[in-house]
Formats: sequence, structure tokens, C-alpha cells
Amino acid sequence: MSRHPRQTSALRPHYDVVIAGARVAGAATAMLLARRGLRVLVVDPMRRGSDTLSTHALMRGGVMQLARWGLLDAIREAGTPTIRTTSFHYDDETITVPIKERDGVDGLYAPRRTVIDPILLDAAEAAGAEVVLGHAVVDLHRDGDGRVRRATVAGISGRDVEVETDLVIGADGIRSRIAQMVGAEEQHVATYRTASIYSYRRDLGMEGFHWFYSVEASVGAIPTNDGDTCVFASLPPAEFELGRSGGLEPLYREVLEQVSPELARRVAATELSGKLRGFAGVRGFLRRAAGPGWALVGDAGYFKDPLTAHGITDALRDAELLARAVVAGGDDALVGYQATRDELVRGLYDVTDRIASFDWTLEEAKVLHLQLSKEMNLEVDLIRNLDQVPAVAAGRVA
Repeated sequence: MSRHPRQTSALRPHYDVVIAGARVAGAATAMLLARRGLRVLVVDPMRRGSDTLSTHALMRGGVMQLARWGLLDAIREAGTPTIRTTSFHYDDETITVPIKERDGVDGLYAPRRTVIDPILLDAAEAAGAEVVLGHAVVDLHRDGDGRVRRATVAGISGRDVEVETDLVIGADGIRSRIAQMVGAEEQHVATYRTASIYSYRRDLGMEGFHWFYSVEASVGAIPTNDGDTCVFASLPPAEFELGRSGGLEPLYREVLEQVSPELARRVAATELSGKLRGFAGVRGFLRRAAGPGWALVGDAGYFKDPLTAHGITDALRDAELLARAVVAGGDDALVGYQATRDELVRGLYDVTDRIASFDWTLEEAKVLHLQLSKEMNLEVDLIRNLDQVPAVAAGRVA
């Protein structure tokens, strides 16, 4: 299949599914649906392989999904380092956890988005999905019963093309246009958010994931592709707004020095790859995930603070839950998809919100991280048993 974006004039008049968004959540959902024989159209205004802000870290559940789908070898072959340990640093105390080999997972990974996004999108195209990049879904049309039946794709030189579809999926991020058009309300909104500054450091010389904590700040070091390590500094939004008026670089180094003088020294001795990027923070939310003729996946439907670095894993998990519901067919299956998602993520969502508050002692932070680990183990159990769970009933997590 050609890897060049199709022109909108060549679109079919009807698709089983139209997906707005071609990054992790949208590409994975498209791949899974196309592998089941559905006619899928994926539309995104981005360029293939374009970068985006990310912590990159895949937790065990996300790595399991890539292994199950036959894509983990491609992640490795792209030079993504295998992570064998995760270390939590609480002031002078370090707790290092080895990554045990099980469930087809030999370690953790943190691929650049310029790596994982194209791998998933290529797999979707190889399965038969049609991909249109450089364009966007700009309107939806409902029938007399309120069900979404058609989608308008913005075309070349202002020409719009309308296609019929049985389902429109919004995989277009936290500010999802699809969510706005269908009126998907936020059913839960987090109390807290963190702001972050990200950079990539060349040859930092640290193996494994490293998470550092101090009162009212946290930093992390995440090895990724091309010898780079993503080093982020997270802090309360008020401190970020106050400090960034003097520039991101001084604020970034101040937070690193506050949380881990050793990491700050390593960073100061390395080359900056790219540029510093700031994120003022967004409160987490759970949106209604489905309705008549539409569904949401990835950050479009569910977002939590990036401090716990679980977003890509969330997207890969929910892509499969949604794809299974779509294949099962009917509105009941989509209701089951939302029930699955909500039941599975509320623990992750709540403990992340608590960690994002920065209102804890280091001893309390240890307890919160143990709770987070337990919630991730529940996620792994669900993924391990997915093939034994009927799609419509997958929301009834034991």
C-alpha cells in the first residue's frame, strides 16, 4: 500500500468507520479495525512522523499490547532502548525495581513519537485502512434520530468532501473537535494539574527510568531513541507561571537542582538535543466516551496528568477496548466500552490526581506510588485475559 496521503477526491462514498486522529490512539484503533476487515478512513492534519510533546514511557500494559499486535520488534529495531529497571528517588533514598520478564514483555520502552506513531500508522495502512494526512474532519451530520451518519473532510484548496459512515471516532486529543461537535460532556474533572518543562539530553549516561521527588516538585529521566534522554521537570502551575517570566531555562535548572542536584549536574554536562518545551498543564478529565454513531478514544475521551507517564499505555489499551466493541456491534457494546474504561481507569485517575497535588510528604508519596502500581497490575490482568472476555462484557472487570 502507498504511504503517501490519499487525495480527498479519491475517497469512497461510505466507510464503516471514520477516525479523526492518526497518532497512537487513532492509528492503533484503525489498525485493529482494519485487521478485522472493516473499511476504515483515518484523517489527520499532521504530517506523517511529526513530533509531539510526550513523556514517551510505556508501562507494562502498553508494551504487552505492542507485543500482542506484532509491533514490538519494530520498536526495538528503531533503536529504542530496553528498560530493565525503574528507580524511585525520594531525597536521599532510592528504591530500584527490576523489570521482570513476563507476559511477552522483556522490559519497558520509551519510543519517540516520531517512532511509535508512524509504526502504528504503517500497520494500519498495511491492514487496509485508508489514511488522509494534511486534512481534518470539520463537520458531522446526524439523521432525524440524532445518530451521526456522515462526516465532512476538509479538502484541497477549500474543497470539502462528505462521506457516509456507520461510526465516527474522535482520536484527536485533549481539545478534541469531535468531542465538541457531538457534545461529549466531561463527567469527571480532576482537581489538580502540574506544569512541566521538557528537554532531550544527548548521552546522559543513565540507564532505566528514573523518577525523582521532593516537596512540590518532581523530575524524571526517560531514555529514548538516538541516545537521547527525555528529562522533564514538573511543578505546580502557579510556580511555573511565576518562574517562566524569567525564561524556561533558568526555571528548568532551578527545579532540577531542587529535586536532584546529581541529575542537575549531569544535565548541565550534556548537550541539549532540540529545545526546551513548556506545558502549562491541563486538568484531567473523563468525557462521555460514546453515543449514537460516535465514540472517543485516547486523550479525546480520557486524560490524566502526565506526571505518572501513563498516557500512551492508556491509548493502546483503550484502542483495543473500543475496537472490540465496534466489532461486536451495536450501541450496547459501545456502552460496555465506556463501562470498561471507566471502571479500569478511575483508580489510576484518582491516584494520579493525588500525586499531581504535590500535597504530600515523601513517605506519603511512597504509599501513593504503591497504589499506582496496584492499579497498573489490574490493567495488566485485564490485557492478559482480553482474549477470554466477550467484547460486550469486557467492562465487568473482576
